[in-house]
Amino acid sequence: MIRRLNTSLLRIVALFSVVSIVCQAQSPSSLTLHVRDVTLNGQARSVGHLSPMQTMRLVLVLPLRNQAALEAFLKELYDPSSASYRHYLTVEEFTAKYGPSQEDYDAVIRFAEANGLTVVGTSRNRVNVDVTGSVANIEKAFHLTMGAYMHPTENRTFYAPDREPTVNLPFPLWHIAGLDNYSIPHPAGLHHRNLSVGSNATTGSGPSNSFLGSDMRAAYYGGTALTGAGQSLGLVEYYGTDLNDLYTYYNNVHQPLNVPITLLSTDGTSTSCFAPLCDDTEQTLDMTQALGMAPGLSSLVVYVGSSDVAIFNAMATASTLNAQLSSSWSWFPADPSTDDPYFQEFAAQGQNLFQASGDSGAWNPTMIYVYPADDPYVTSVGGTDLTTSGAGGAWSSETAWVDGGGGISTHGYPIPSWQTAAASGCSSCSKTNRNGPDVSANANFTFYVCANQSGCTANSYGGTSFAAPMWAGYLALVNQQSVANGHSAVGFINPSLYAIGEGSSYGSDFHDIVSGSNGYSATTRYDLATGWGSPNGTGLINALVGSATPPPLPSTPTNLTAAPGNGQVTLSWSAATGAASYNLYRSTTSGGEGSTPVVTGIASTSYTNTGLTNGITYYFRVAAVNASGTSGQSNQASATPNAPPPGSDFSLSASPNSVGVTRGSSARSTITITRQNGFNSGVTLSASGLPSGVTASFNPITVNPPTTSSTVTFTASSNAAGGTFTVTIKGTSTSGTLSHTTTIRLTVFNGGD
Repeated sequence: MIRRLNTSLLRIVALFSVVSIVCQAQSPSSLTLHVRDVTLNGQARSVGHLSPMQTMRLVLVLPLRNQAALEAFLKELYDPSSASYRHYLTVEEFTAKYGPSQEDYDAVIRFAEANGLTVVGTSRNRVNVDVTGSVANIEKAFHLTMGAYMHPTENRTFYAPDREPTVNLPFPLWHIAGLDNYSIPHPAGLHHRNLSVGSNATTGSGPSNSFLGSDMRAAYYGGTALTGAGQSLGLVEYYGTDLNDLYTYYNNVHQPLNVPITLLSTDGTSTSCFAPLCDDTEQTLDMTQALGMAPGLSSLVVYVGSSDVAIFNAMATASTLNAQLSSSWSWFPADPSTDDPYFQEFAAQGQNLFQASGDSGAWNPTMIYVYPADDPYVTSVGGTDLTTSGAGGAWSSETAWVDGGGGISTHGYPIPSWQTAAASGCSSCSKTNRNGPDVSANANFTFYVCANQSGCTANSYGGTSFAAPMWAGYLALVNQQSVANGHSAVGFINPSLYAIGEGSSYGSDFHDIVSGSNGYSATTRYDLATGWGSPNGTGLINALVGSATPPPLPSTPTNLTAAPGNGQVTLSWSAATGAASYNLYRSTTSGGEGSTPVVTGIASTSYTNTGLTNGITYYFRVAAVNASGTSGQSNQASATPNAPPPGSDFSLSASPNSVGVTRGSSARSTITITRQNGFNSGVTLSASGLPSGVTASFNPITVNPPTTSSTVTFTASSNAAGGTFTVTIKGTSTSGTLSHTTTIRLTVFNGGD
């Protein structure tokens, strides 16, 4: 590793003090290295060459321009005394100032096409050019040979170049990604254990006292006003996912899931992941941890790709940037400076990447799978063992987790200026190299996890994989409050975190973890086991962006109308200025609506109140709500629910009406409700005739106007009865007066049929 650092051209920039390590690389055609040490020193035995006809996908990465100016800008951007403090750039502004020139970008495209490579992707910051081509054309274009080698530590072969690539361009490239698969990314801090050793869980609200994402919110935030509203969070994932695992989690814990989720392929990698060929444990838990901390996010984007450069560039150039980013994966790059251009763009655009620090204890020079947790551009998240006051309760105590990653950079990154003061007070810390982690959170074997449509586990999984997305969710709360206070997002938080850690309010901003060890002992304030510790509720939020500024009370909703239906009343009103949501009050007595709402948090200006009794007159009022409380009431409205119009009815149909399901998997059909003659009631669905070992679930189970369909999912256990069965789907109106059925032919295969 030391030889690699001494022969690479490595730029590592600390945001407050610009440090450049520039050593002469062997080739002027690329500013980073690509050849693996093990192929040079013979540790990896050659087993031949790749087939010349094999197709490969590469990413040609151009270097950023005006590097010195960019470093100076980043220094001012995170200096509270600077006029540029937190004045972030848009993607277009960053590209214009620091991105490669259009001329250079076009030259790379022409170079690729002239050498028989097909351009399959470009980027609006002009950094990445995605190409495909045969091994023969790649070898000719870059003047190298693609060899196959036996991996020295893993039971597989890998491919890699025999020399550094050279290109016929008037300027050097930054990197050519995809020339080897020596290092396959794997979850950085995801660990599974046998429960025969006993459970560590004691105070979670999930099955067997396991922790849910909502428990982390209760312990580390503890409030209700902030939900991540208006914030978008992005996750780094190297494989797709089966969202049914996420839905299973939320169904099992009886919590709502209201955040739109986007699965985004960054380079053609499939966004699907179905067992047994693919394991989506990491992907699902990343989502549950981020969503548990910030259940009101405007969106969650899962970036799926086969390479770091594809994923990070997609994050840096998204049409709507995610201010909060999280990675729970680790890999061993041929050159540890490869991703610096993307990390610098994150910082310039107000984005923050949290990275799991690993689950192998203290870092040491023999650990190759630490990156990028020790990179100075990321916020490295270590692990703790958390105890709360009870299920869904407040923080009680915390110790360092024995397996949490942390220590001195294994890649030789120099210490950034914002860390020097903390290191001076830490006896185990390096005074010259980057130390980690920066912060920490619960990572012990105390979590509830659903994955692979094979059931859920309690207290089997642990790791800093849980802690990193939780911190990203917490930052969404921070940024929500910052925006509410009239400011921008906090961006890269490390400079601020370390300033807070050195300040007098440290004890009210962080939980200082002073016991336990990961190989390094937890000590007062900063240490190599837990960093500064875990977030202390609203204390850290207020320290980062200031106390919440109560917004003015919203105006009163007007024009309240009530339209009766069968067992329900649909209410509509005019939007109230300054309203974040609305509360509904109801009574069967005029003026008796009282001060306790029957429904809270209504997001739109209409709402259908169901479950009412036909023939009884109800009185309603609606009040607008913001973070500071409730405004004055609206004009009262009343309505009497009635029965459906004469002759109104509905019918059911299933498509497809014949489905097959293999043991241990699931199948779906759509149930359509067709309304006739003004029928306006909800319809509740149920299933009967299911064979042993097969369950049916509906999404949604009650279909209300104007929704017209529901998805029924049949899930077969591994020992489900095989054969063909007739399943009856029954729909019952919410008034209970009408019901109809349709049937589905369900075939259960035994896995070998």
